[in-house]
Amino acid sequence: MPKTWNIKIDNYFQPNPNCIIATAHVDSFPTDLPLEPNIREPNRRSATYRQIFDSLTTQQEKFFSRHSGITLCANSCKLNKTLLELQILEASEGGSDGIINGGHTILAIEQAKKYKYDLTLARVQVKIHIGLSENEALDIALASNTTTPVDSRSKINARGDYKFIKEDLTQLEAKENTKFRIAYYQNQSGAPRNAQCNVTHLLKLLNCLDRNKYNPNGNKRAKHPANMHIAGNITDTERERLTTLLPLLPKALWIEQRLYEIIQEHISNPRRKGINDLASIDIRKTTLLPDSRYSFGFGAPTDLALPIVASYRVFLDKDYKS
Repeated sequence: MPKTWNIKIDNYFQPNPNCIIATAHVDSFPTDLPLEPNIREPNRRSATYRQIFDSLTTQQEKFFSRHSGITLCANSCKLNKTLLELQILEASEGGSDGIINGGHTILAIEQAKKYKYDLTLARVQVKIHIGLSENEALDIALASNTTTPVDSRSKINARGDYKFIKEDLTQLEAKENTKFRIAYYQNQSGAPRNAQCNVTHLLKLLNCLDRNKYNPNGNKRAKHPANMHIAGNITDTERERLTTLLPLLPKALWIEQRLYEIIQEHISNPRRKGINDLASIDIRKTTLLPDSRYSFGFGAPTDLALPIVASYRVFLDKDYKS
């Protein structure tokens, strides 16, 4: 069943029957609206959030004119002169309603209320799209202007192009009786900030094992990956290639895990006590690998294991069988 949220307003107009633009009261604006349509989660450490929070709490009467507003999608909306009654069907119920753009604004409003700021004079523009499909909501979210750029990883995830990886990891989790910690988009809750746990790192591991694309014994110039840049979109051809390589991912992760275990053993028993003689290894930091069973007491470059993983290609035939 759709849930209902009320938004107190001063005025509104309808540019078309399925869109409402209103001037909303900030002090009563709901802060528990679903975030699913948004392509990234708000980050309270970001400059965007701090600027919005400062503007809201120091010059609330100017907030409306200085802020681009909040964009929502709703299943339906009842109107009167002072109140919008939104019915929202969340993703868990098969809908795609919630905040399309403005997650940092909602977070700033929530925190300002938490710290008991008087927001009675603050107003914010809210644009409400009614009855959008999931793809229509996604198109608006991707096209929305943001103060800070949305990374390509978040856009790829929003388009559903990582679905084949997620499905494969779900099966691998059940098989290995473990849990993978992978960040698929910006500011993802519960995902570590370690670059090794970024979905692009998994793609790099797979690229290293593409024996047909990078064949040392072939006549092509590309005998080894020239760089590890990941494209900003995944085409059907690229998805097919990566899907073929996915059965090799457990082997790539195993090689990386063994390398980190060897490094951990070495720095735990150094030749000279208190001395780390490994270049680029920082014993003041920690590293988390995608498999949640593996954490290490040192920092290392993200791509440290890639050359070693790539060497496994010599054991693969043209069908990627070892």
